[in-house]
Amino acid sequence: MTKLAVYDPPMCCSTGVCGPAVDPTLPRVSADLDWLKRQGVEVERYNLAQQPQAFASNPTVTAALREHGNDCLPLVLVDGEVVSRGTYPDRAEFARLSGLAAAEAVGEAPKEAASSCCSPRVVDIGGATGSSGRCC
Repeated sequence: MTKLAVYDPPMCCSTGVCGPAVDPTLPRVSADLDWLKRQGVEVERYNLAQQPQAFASNPTVTAALREHGNDCLPLVLVDGEVVSRGTYPDRAEFARLSGLAAAEAVGEAPKEAASSCCSPRVVDIGGATGSSGRCC
């Protein structure tokens, strides 16, 4: 069985639907990784802000970070080998990297995130208004 590991840059949550500006790539990647799991691929995902030990304990990851800094993140490994650095693959590329047929990646498109997990409530901060600034 193929083992795919994604080492994310520091984020407040793996879905990326935090804060005032949601990066649409992150919910897509979450959906793609869930899809890979349903196809039988062993998927692990690590967030530098929440799981620094997973980065420090992997010699391949620490070497990439030493050589390229945080710019190498996200880092994608398949069976321990770096297959993508600095960007997230799309679903078809994840499928190919995992040994799945390209046709298997078609059909089940990820849904766009409806909203942020953060409170959209506007608060008054000393006469100025803004978001609550809270995150998941």
